[in-house]
Amino acid sequence: MASLKKRGAGRQLRGGRLTYAVLILFTAGSLFPLVWTAIAASRNNTRLAQTPPPFWFGGNLFKNLEIAWTDANMGTALINTLVVAGSITVGTVLFSTLAGFAFAKLRFRFRGLLLLLVIGTMMVPPQLSVVPLFMMVAEFGWTDQLQSVVLPTLVSAFGVFFMRQYLIEALPTELIEAARVDGASSFRVIWHIVFPAARPAMAVLGMLTFVMAWNDFFWPIIALTQGGEPTVQVALAGLGRGQIPDQSVIMAGALLGTLPLLIAFVLFGKQIVGGIMQGAVKG
Repeated sequence: MASLKKRGAGRQLRGGRLTYAVLILFTAGSLFPLVWTAIAASRNNTRLAQTPPPFWFGGNLFKNLEIAWTDANMGTALINTLVVAGSITVGTVLFSTLAGFAFAKLRFRFRGLLLLLVIGTMMVPPQLSVVPLFMMVAEFGWTDQLQSVVLPTLVSAFGVFFMRQYLIEALPTELIEAARVDGASSFRVIWHIVFPAARPAMAVLGMLTFVMAWNDFFWPIIALTQGGEPTVQVALAGLGRGQIPDQSVIMAGALLGTLPLLIAFVLFGKQIVGGIMQGAVKG
């Protein structure tokens, strides 16, 4: 029995035809919405209204992209969204890591109660806080300004809980105690021990936060009431308005709003997946 385990330990598992068939099926199902969006963006409104709908590309893609770029002021919207999503991601990852480390490794009064309150905020529907939050933003004079979207979402209860759970297992308490004995300050402990140990989880949390911030529509459409500084999702809401909405232009705008996320994943996908796998092994 031991010899069989030894022989199979270094052997690489290979998938059969059924495995490849299932993977191809799931890949095609995942890519179909994006591909069909590109197909719809390359057609006109009349063709999209016909039955059956088109399943191959037409010749209006660049024309519709140009219309969407101009009508939605997409250049400004992309820059605004990059600033908003980037700021929210940096703030959420930083504050969540610090708070997660405190809840995971530090001893202080009412730690359990405070953690319970943080987790409890995840149970509150975000719609309940819209009215008081908007009143606060209006009181500060931040309406139609990007800080009204950034500042209320710099801290995430999910991020705090996620980083706490990760650091409990990934960061040995003995390592922190050894650093304290060597005379390391709190800043050095966080910078040289906590952040390196939490890097895989920080990468995963950063990816999730960036995607959610980029695709957020509910709060930005309320905070940016006049649309003077629109994000991508707010800009897309104004596309295709009229007696008969131009679905092809709307799809072209949606394609423009999705491309930056696809480019980011192509460039950093290997690091993101590596961080997820490293975190899974440590956990």
